[in-house]
Amino acid sequence: RVALISTSTPDTEAADTTEDTQSPDHAGQQHEYDGPPVEEGEQRDVEIENLGDQGDGIAKVERGYVVIVPETSVGDRVTVEIQQVRENVAFADVVDDTLREEV
Repeated sequence: RVALISTSTPDTEAADTTEDTQSPDHAGQQHEYDGPPVEEGEQRDVEIENLGDQGDGIAKVERGYVVIVPETSVGDRVTVEIQQVRENVAFADVVDDTLREEV
């Protein structure tokens, strides 16, 4: 979940950075990424980027979090309402498809 970015700092500082990012309980690190970036009942404008194996639209929001939207096509821009939230994926229904024509 945490990307390690190479920097040109001394080994001691790099070691400290590595320790911080590897510890999910470290103060300040986990709070920024705590839980999914969406909530049930929330409405969002999304763009469908791909289709899943069963033909549902796939949109991505903050941190690459996946939102599955049935009855959409790649390139659709729609307003959705989040129906169900899981740790790594959410399911949403289209509430306004008037944005579809703006593709």
